Amino acid sequence: MLKEFKAFIMVGNVIEFAVAVIMAGAIGAVVTGFVNNIVMPFVGHFSGGTDFANLFYAMDGKDYLTLEAAKEAGGAVISYGAWVNTIINLVIVGLVMFLIVKAYNKTKKPVEAAAPAGPSDNDLLMEIRDALKK
Repeated sequence: MLKEFKAFIMVGNVIEFAVAVIMAGAIGAVVTGFVNNIVMPFVGHFSGGTDFANLFYAMDGKDYLTLEAAKEAGGAVISYGAWVNTIINLVIVGLVMFLIVKAYNKTKKPVEAAAPAGPSDNDLLMEIRDALKK
């Protein structure tokens, strides 16, 4: 069983998948940092100083100064600003993945068109037979 597991884990696809998962986690952290620390301050600046991470709706109907204060009060809170940040993360990750796949596809050699299939050996032999009969 140990040998089977070793054979399975050493298959190229499994190792490539593991590397892809680790890279995706790292890219996700980088993109989250990029969105939270660079993109959202720009968006907030051009939208009148709004901090999207602090946008929320308290379900109890009370007004709170910050998201943390609303959460400490124990009421249900809808953090739609964090959701906006998550959507922006998704769009940026999608764009980065698109660019990576596009660059990878450019490195691949174009697939040559298959040569048209000629007549089979049986067809040729039948033609020779028919020619000899004449």
